[in-house]
Amino acid sequence: MTLAFAEHDHGKCRAALKDALAEAAKTRGLRLTPARVRVLEILSEAHRAMGAYELLDRLREEGLGSQPPVVYRALDFLTQAGFVHKIERLNAYVACCHPDEDHGTDHGAYFLICASCRKVAEVEDGALDVALAQVAAGRGFAMRRTVLEIEGTCPACRRDG
Repeated sequence: MTLAFAEHDHGKCRAALKDALAEAAKTRGLRLTPARVRVLEILSEAHRAMGAYELLDRLREEGLGSQPPVVYRALDFLTQAGFVHKIERLNAYVACCHPDEDHGTDHGAYFLICASCRKVAEVEDGALDVALAQVAAGRGFAMRRTVLEIEGTCPACRRDG
């Protein structure tokens, strides 16, 4: 079962992503701010898509900013750095489970989105990578980036519903 849909210690997810962000800051010269770090922590705890204003409410409660540009700058930074994905279908954001991976032409970003609870599972699938590349190449199309959002119902919501 994909981690987002399984019972697990969210603290470990948060700590791992926070460590990866700190390492990226060191090696890639990224500038971290308290708001950037906290937005990543909040997203990594949730494993669900969260809108910018929901994140802003949390930052406001914690005294880290009350204006929309604070959260949008943090999200832009984290997205460009590869630590957050935007889920277009929901106009929301989710922490990247594989920030060390290049989600370019070799590996796509594939998401299973629960329409009930908004949990999002990021999936890696080499067979899907190959199949999509073959479909594109068969049509003379050179893929640059792949993002696939699949909406459905997660195992917990299926049991409860």
